[in-house]
Amino acid sequence: MKGLLKFILFFYSVIFYSQNIVTDQQTYTPQELIEDILIDSNCITDVVVTNAVSGNFGNTEKSFGYFDANGSNFPFQSGIVLSTGKLNNVQGPNTTLSDDDGTNWIGDSDLEIALQESGTLNATILEFDFTSIANQISFRYIFASEEYQENNSSTCNFSDLFGFLIKPVGSSNYENIALVPETNTPVKVTTVHPEIPNGCEAQNEIYFESFNGNNAPINFNGQTKVLTATANTIPNQTYHVKLVIADEQNYRYDSAVFLEAGSFKLTTDLGPDKLLSNLTALCGTETLTVNATQSNAISYQWKKNGADLLGQINPEYTITDQGFYEVEVTLNSTCISTGEITIEYADLPIVNNATLEQCDQNQDGFTTYNLFNAENEIITHTDDLIFDFYNSELAALSQTSPIPNPNAFSNTNINQEVYAVIGNQRTNCTSIAKLTLTISNNTLNILPLNSCDDEIIDGVTSFDLNEIGSQIQTQIPTNVIVTYYTSEANALASTNSIPTNFINTTPNTQLIYVRVDTSTNNCFSIGSTFLNTLERPEVESDYTINYCINNFPETITLNGGVLNPEPTDIYSWTFNNNPLPTETSSTIEINTIGTYTFIVTNTNNCQISQVINVNSVETPVISNINFTELSGNNSVTIETLNSGDFEYAIDNPSIIYQNSNTFTSVSPGFHTIYVREKNGCGLTSQSISILGVPKFFTPNGDGFNDYWKPIGISDTVNFDLDIKIFNRYGKLLKQLSPKSRGWDGKFNNAYLPTEDYWFIITGQNGLTTTGHFTLKR
Repeated sequence: MKGLLKFILFFYSVIFYSQNIVTDQQTYTPQELIEDILIDSNCITDVVVTNAVSGNFGNTEKSFGYFDANGSNFPFQSGIVLSTGKLNNVQGPNTTLSDDDGTNWIGDSDLEIALQESGTLNATILEFDFTSIANQISFRYIFASEEYQENNSSTCNFSDLFGFLIKPVGSSNYENIALVPETNTPVKVTTVHPEIPNGCEAQNEIYFESFNGNNAPINFNGQTKVLTATANTIPNQTYHVKLVIADEQNYRYDSAVFLEAGSFKLTTDLGPDKLLSNLTALCGTETLTVNATQSNAISYQWKKNGADLLGQINPEYTITDQGFYEVEVTLNSTCISTGEITIEYADLPIVNNATLEQCDQNQDGFTTYNLFNAENEIITHTDDLIFDFYNSELAALSQTSPIPNPNAFSNTNINQEVYAVIGNQRTNCTSIAKLTLTISNNTLNILPLNSCDDEIIDGVTSFDLNEIGSQIQTQIPTNVIVTYYTSEANALASTNSIPTNFINTTPNTQLIYVRVDTSTNNCFSIGSTFLNTLERPEVESDYTINYCINNFPETITLNGGVLNPEPTDIYSWTFNNNPLPTETSSTIEINTIGTYTFIVTNTNNCQISQVINVNSVETPVISNINFTELSGNNSVTIETLNSGDFEYAIDNPSIIYQNSNTFTSVSPGFHTIYVREKNGCGLTSQSISILGVPKFFTPNGDGFNDYWKPIGISDTVNFDLDIKIFNRYGKLLKQLSPKSRGWDGKFNNAYLPTEDYWFIITGQNGLTTTGHFTLKR
């Protein structure tokens, strides 16, 4: 009960804390931490702490000390902890970054040599000597670090270093026992972690416990599972141990190692656990003999699942079923060395011996097999798979010298036997199945398959290989699988099959192979046939033509464009997909709108077609002509009753047409508008009159411009206008009749002088137009 009083005082000091671990750096001396907390055993003697190194933080705070789980879920109830930072920063929750440094805090060369690393600093060290009467000691620990960064590639690249270094006193070479189980790999952030997305693959993931959230009982971002450090010792020899942890390269992101109280004890090595989780479980009826022999042992007692195995008092024990096994080796009246091992069992894969039948083209008894074609017959469960094939059962049992080419295996004797090793990815258990290789002597008679060349005349076209399957249906059993290949080797190996909708890769004629397999993947037969590309006719490109419906019932001629015609070619036509049985030439007379198809068939019965679309066109019909007048920039817009590909002209249709139905800057007066269909389907016209007024007139009797009168007036157009002329004082000088010659510039037979005069033009609708013009003498 060493240190009981100190523990009681410490307990009362922490009961008011929350559910996180608490640390104590004052209550225990380094000697007490090792002798009373970590070891606490009378069977390990001569314990002497020889060195203790802590960071210097300018006060009494240390980087090592005692810890208590304080009712939290931390795996160890208590123990000692060494850190690369302040001990107080080890306590949870994980809400701050432990990132400490100390004055003149150096690294450790022994740690660097043991781990083959460099650049350490901030080393926390506890060293001690001990002697035991057993041939093995062990203790349990957890490594934790801020350098565990979830989903961060830094976890792949950076880690502080620690080691449990042990050597016989007087020896110069340390052994590091802080290793990944069953390896020589030191435990570090970079050697124990899950997969880091976009960073690195998992490393020894089964020994990683978790990334820690902000409710973790310790103040570190991640931690390992509980691990065990084990050292083989010579009874009654004194050993020196150095527990050391250090930052690497810089002081950033602290780490710590927790050692479980009382776990430094005498142990007996029974070997590694046999577990399903790491693919080491025992298989089927396999047994395992474990040996606990120690030279100074007095007695042995074996246990299973905590209960004594009566009568099992020998150094060796043979395990035949799963469970948790222990051995107690009594070394003297008070000291017992314990050993333990957990055994799990996995079922052997259930397999079937099978026969694989392969085809033999030349019937000599020798051919090439794809051994994996028998997989469905050999394997019972979908999770299982064939690892390898072997030429003998002995080779399969030892898994030596596998067949190197199981996808293309050539037999060396008739009815040869090979052996498959079957397992799965969940266990390390395998079973062996025998595969007998036999020959099929069935033959296939296959006619060539013909297909007409496609649109590009190059000897390459598409073949429907299902037609071959239909052709040979009477020659093969039901429920078979028919596949196709471009080479005999591929057909024999059942690899690189071609699709049933196949485009030949050799122009004009190509040899292919047809393989028929039974439902059990045995080859029933392999045959061959030719794919022949047949020549087809050629025609010109599809086209569109117009028919003027105003010319109905007149006809137009459609010409089917045959390229390189042959006398034996047969011509036919369809209209809107309906046959025209009487049309058998390359031309046809039509007067109906729709789609005509010209079809050419040659002596190979290959066809090609040309599509001719006949569109309707019609003569334009003018529905309205809108125009402006009495302005300096008159415009005209033509509207048609029907639509079509029309063009427009004004006054001179023999010279210029335009696509637009609007004309601008049209002069006053009489005009003729023309509209025609561009493809020659008719022309229509209509006359208009645009009213306008002259800007001046010169009544000097020379016969030119002697009268003023609005433009665009005739006996039928604008004949009902009321036209009045005024001087600048508003005196009415003249009222014109639209049918008169106009005003001669006189008033009461007197010549009026040169100046501007005003007019008012009133239509029958009451609308008036006013303006002025100039009389020039």
